[in-house]
Amino acid sequence: MADHRQKNVTLIRLIAGFKLLKGVMLLAVAIGALKLLNESVEGQVRGWLAVLWLDPDNHYIHSVLRKLGGLDNGKLEEISAGSFFYSAILSTEGVGLLLGKRWAEYFTIIATGSFIPLEVYELIKKVSIGKVAVLVVNVAVVGYLVVRVRQKANGKEESHA
Repeated sequence: MADHRQKNVTLIRLIAGFKLLKGVMLLAVAIGALKLLNESVEGQVRGWLAVLWLDPDNHYIHSVLRKLGGLDNGKLEEISAGSFFYSAILSTEGVGLLLGKRWAEYFTIIATGSFIPLEVYELIKKVSIGKVAVLVVNVAVVGYLVVRVRQKANGKEESHA
């Protein structure tokens, strides 16, 4: 029984860490987007590529540069606002789960589950390994937490907090 409980604590910590990592990454995107306001986005990225000694004429990098070249201040502000918002959600989920809060399990089920239809839609539009991986991870997280919440509701498991 103690081994099962330890496994649950480890899984919750893993989910929390994953949520916090994504939250920090999105926070960096949000701040980065704000720093690019009134700047040449493509020029800034070319500068970063030079520092990293990456070839800007590489097919993949060139494709990204073309997309970035079309970003104006309005689009950067949208990207920043969306990234800040989603970062706050992910960070709240992660911290709540790390603290063993029951509300965080419900919140994570609702927040993560609400994005699954969008992920399926994006996957239907264009299949990629990354999109499939994100969908599988999110479905697994929601499924695990639903089972965990039900077990707690039935008194079959104690909280790890």
